[in-house]
Amino acid sequence: MRATGSSYPTLSGIQKPTTEEDIAFMSMLELGELIRTKQITSLELVQIFLKRLKRYNPVLKSVITYTDELAYKQAKEADELLAKGVYLGPLHGIPYGLKDIIAVPGYRTTWGSGIFKDQVLNIEAWVYKRLKSAGAILVAKLVSGSLAYDDIWFGGRTRNPWNIDEFSTGSSAGPAACTSAGMVPFAIGSETAGSITYPAARCGVTALRPTFGMVGRTGVMSIAESLDKLGPFCRSAADCTVVLDTIRGKDPDDLSSRYITLDDPFSVDIKRLTVGYTDDAEMEVVNVLKSKGVNMVPFQLNYTVDSVQGILNFTMDVEMLAHFDEWQRTRQDDLYEAQDQWPTELHRARLIPAVDYVQAQRARQKLIQEVKKSFTVDAFIGNATDWERVCLGNLVGLPVIVVPTGFKNISRPPSEGTRRRTTITTGIYAYPNHDHIALALAMAYQSVTDHHKQRPPIDNLGPGDMKLE
Repeated sequence: MRATGSSYPTLSGIQKPTTEEDIAFMSMLELGELIRTKQITSLELVQIFLKRLKRYNPVLKSVITYTDELAYKQAKEADELLAKGVYLGPLHGIPYGLKDIIAVPGYRTTWGSGIFKDQVLNIEAWVYKRLKSAGAILVAKLVSGSLAYDDIWFGGRTRNPWNIDEFSTGSSAGPAACTSAGMVPFAIGSETAGSITYPAARCGVTALRPTFGMVGRTGVMSIAESLDKLGPFCRSAADCTVVLDTIRGKDPDDLSSRYITLDDPFSVDIKRLTVGYTDDAEMEVVNVLKSKGVNMVPFQLNYTVDSVQGILNFTMDVEMLAHFDEWQRTRQDDLYEAQDQWPTELHRARLIPAVDYVQAQRARQKLIQEVKKSFTVDAFIGNATDWERVCLGNLVGLPVIVVPTGFKNISRPPSEGTRRRTTITTGIYAYPNHDHIALALAMAYQSVTDHHKQRPPIDNLGPGDMKLE
């Protein structure tokens, strides 16, 4: 890791698959090894992933803007550097996507809203700069729900690759769907209140909501400065580790960002950890980690604050209104895609008395102290989409990695049969600034399971299901 001077794991014996499909579902670290050993070029990868983005987007509605020209330019530069013997690391020449609240010069940053669909912000977001400096190749701006709210945007509604009758949920809809469908090796999304955890769980993707402040947010649309976080959607926890290590750091233009040391997840001795599991934890994860020598104990967070969800709603809505005050005062919200979403919430926020907002922040500080005192384990396993826990985790700034743990049959399947599935996931939560613990545990679990390697049936859904043409 950059913080410790240690290196990423070396993958030996990786061979280029014969089909583009197999290449598309390789992990980022595997693709990086193909690049490093010159078995494939960045240009070839860009062509493969742009082709997949354009093939599946008409069904999934997960892409807002293709960045072909930029991608081919960056790929050419990456290949030329490698030809000169310059290798920038595991992201060198790897394609990826950005949620379309993240600004990139020369391209639209629509925030997912028809009101802003022609907006071009000629600034480089901090996270884009970090990825560019590591040699990663931007191939697309991916769907954000309108103004980072749920999965509805000006072009429709993003679907779940595992079950295209469902929507992806959460505003990081594009990053989740595209990573799940092998349209990008990884993507960057954001979370204020569930927008990483919910779509990752729905689409069966490994994704990390990092500690608050670990990743700078300059050039990113803000909902709530005290809650907003950026994080990676990837094929695996190991891939999440590499991306987080690349994008973390002190952003000089984001006063909330900090330089948080990321101890090396690849060298954590998990046998020395005590890990809790809640009543709603997926027991397969608990049993696998126990078999690997982790001390697993029943656990629950204890706190006396009884209005966690209300505190989050107060905080998020008031901070959002501060950003979009003039937008609403001038009635531009009348054109918003979903009138029961932000327009309603912002009107309600305008009626919140200042004293109630201050009392909510006092309660939030009490919650933070109580949770930190109650966090007596190194990490804990629990449902990643429980709404109370989503609110609590975001208010306190807890990191969590969403991990695929299996599949079950969809409800009311067609009588002729279907290959569509409902994904099962769990969350591995760590103490703030201890993201490496959650990542290490997720890597340990994924080292002996293959749920994260499964491919959604978007090409072969089964009898009676809609087909891609």
